[in-house]
Amino acid sequence: MDAEQTATLPTFTIEPTTTPTDAARRAEILANPVFGRAFTDHMAVIRYTEGEGWHDAKVTARQPLTLDPASSVLHYGQEIFEGMKAYRIAGGGVATFRPEANARRFRESAARMAMADLPEALFVEAVDQLVKIDSEWVPSGDGQSLYLRPFMIANEVFLGVKPASEYLFMVIACPVGAYFGKGCVSVWVSEDYTRAAPGGTGAAKCGGNYAGSLVAQAESKKHGCDQVLFLDSREQRFVEEMGGMNVMFVRDDNTLVTPPLTGTILPGITRDSIIRLAIQKGMKVEEAAVDIDELFQGAASGRYKEAFACGTAAVLSPIGTLRRAGGVATFGDGETPGAVSVALKKALTDIQTGRSNDQQNWVHHIL
Repeated sequence: MDAEQTATLPTFTIEPTTTPTDAARRAEILANPVFGRAFTDHMAVIRYTEGEGWHDAKVTARQPLTLDPASSVLHYGQEIFEGMKAYRIAGGGVATFRPEANARRFRESAARMAMADLPEALFVEAVDQLVKIDSEWVPSGDGQSLYLRPFMIANEVFLGVKPASEYLFMVIACPVGAYFGKGCVSVWVSEDYTRAAPGGTGAAKCGGNYAGSLVAQAESKKHGCDQVLFLDSREQRFVEEMGGMNVMFVRDDNTLVTPPLTGTILPGITRDSIIRLAIQKGMKVEEAAVDIDELFQGAASGRYKEAFACGTAAVLSPIGTLRRAGGVATFGDGETPGAVSVALKKALTDIQTGRSNDQQNWVHHIL
């Protein structure tokens, strides 16, 4: 962190809600949390003004925003976000997973979108403060967690194409269960749409990337698939990223293969964690271009044994089939998660929930 990042940071004011969710209603929600539908009682908020920097940091009751119709985010799309989770860990307490990595990526996204630079320590403190006040919302069921959504929007009131001079950073949270079920997902290979191009915003976690993927996601549903896989924008030949997750493949020579980070793919924190765990387990890892035709051929021959998507929301989701206009690629029996996928997911979730030793110092204890 540079000198500017270590400058005096604002202190959070805590303003507990006067109308907390009834304990019985909260227990009902936590018994079977649906992803992204029910939210906790509070939110963290910090404001930025050019010349003044970050100020007015507080945790307050979750409530609707009041935005002027000319707020720049509504017209020019200066918006970024992160996705992370808080876990009820074994033995008691609550912790997040590699929050400093999310904070660092948030800064990188902000730089790409010409937005204000949020100090990493302030990012982490905002998340910690929200988790502390809403700790009773962290579920304890298998596969459950408190999903955290830090985000920043440009809220200067103006019409004109330039970086805004005012920003709003916020963190909200919702209890969640598994993003997908326990089986394998089916994925449609898009040959009509691409997610990102060289020099674009593919490596930034901005809303526009996801908005642009929705038409392809809808196309995948029409073909009976759960998700969409994008190819590169230049040749429509090499595997890049799924609609909201990184993708990996397991070869029969005990090698984990995933597309390289060349600027068009989001540098996933789950992706990085799985790569490190795979190496620890004695696997070879290749960050290399994956030709879609060779992948389909390799699935048929058994060269490629497994495929899976990975990201904060889904953690690790095995892929049973890839589908495209020219045919279907099936991994294993197409329905049963492969042994490597299962082992890597267990290794990761065991660390996140405190069931195994945190040798990498990835777990950030809050309570």
